[in-house]
Amino acid sequence: MTDVPSHAVELAAYARLVRRRLAILLGLGGLMVLAVLADVATGPSNLPIATVVHGLLDPSGLDVPTRVILWEVRLPAALMAVLVGAGLALAGAEMQTILNNPLASPFTLGVSSAAAFGAALALVLGVGLPGIPASWLVPGNAFLFAFASVLLLQAMARLRGTGVETLVLFGIAMVFTFNALTALVQFVASQEALQQLVFWTMGSLGRANWSTLGVLALVVALVMPFSLAASWRLTALRLGEDRARSFGISVGRLRFASLLRVSLLAATAVAFVGTIGFIGLVGPHIGRLLVGEDHRFFLPASVLAGALVMSLASVAAKLIVPGVLLPVGIVTALIGVPFFLALILSRRERIG
Repeated sequence: MTDVPSHAVELAAYARLVRRRLAILLGLGGLMVLAVLADVATGPSNLPIATVVHGLLDPSGLDVPTRVILWEVRLPAALMAVLVGAGLALAGAEMQTILNNPLASPFTLGVSSAAAFGAALALVLGVGLPGIPASWLVPGNAFLFAFASVLLLQAMARLRGTGVETLVLFGIAMVFTFNALTALVQFVASQEALQQLVFWTMGSLGRANWSTLGVLALVVALVMPFSLAASWRLTALRLGEDRARSFGISVGRLRFASLLRVSLLAATAVAFVGTIGFIGLVGPHIGRLLVGEDHRFFLPASVLAGALVMSLASVAAKLIVPGVLLPVGIVTALIGVPFFLALILSRRERIG
């Protein structure tokens, strides 16, 4: 009996690992599709899943009220949940990698706080870029300030001698700064404007329509291929900056490009739905727990996990209090924390 070469054994083990990770990605994708169907089916007037599937495949077979509910109300909100979850999770995954910090996310580094300040200026003071239609003033302001906050992070990253710790501390400082400025605007706001601002900061999918959905889908579709193309370099960066440089990787250029992608994803998502703080943190952690640090699988797993958690949160927002649509930004924590803790505990049991 001949001995099997060690490299053949290693290749076979690696092939099994790749198949297992692909199976996990397919499983996450399947769960996400089921969550989207459940999201479309639930609401004040519940629709049977069979009706939803039939209406998506053949809209002409539905009566007019059902077709309006399905295609103009439920489906845009459900798809917006998927895109927001995917965009924020991808942004969080790249942030955690380039900053080497498991707590990094668009929320913890000031992007969401900056967006909230921009929205506050539009809602309370009517301040915004000239020439923008009134219906786009709030999302336009939110995008502008969120994008500017990440540009500040990029400027800090390009300063000589600036380390990862400095960037994280600068991001935390921006959180407190923009929160204080938002509170100042709230202090002078009228009761009606204050109510609108508070509701915006809680996050809502109720403002979703096909126009905003198309903009966010375009941004995600443009950014994601560049993120996946950088997966090998991001994986190398997880080994340390010195090791990445030994592979010929320009760490500064990689970090700059990644922060640019993060700014586009986070700013666009937050601009349309408000502050959704938990997805950008928990999505990458779920992906990491399931498939590890190889970014070829970690980034897609984070995207799918973020979309899944966001869809489940959208469903729960309509079911927790019958007849009341809760802000999805609150529900994401209620859905995400138990899901996250269950994965951590199951992993600890496997390790033990």
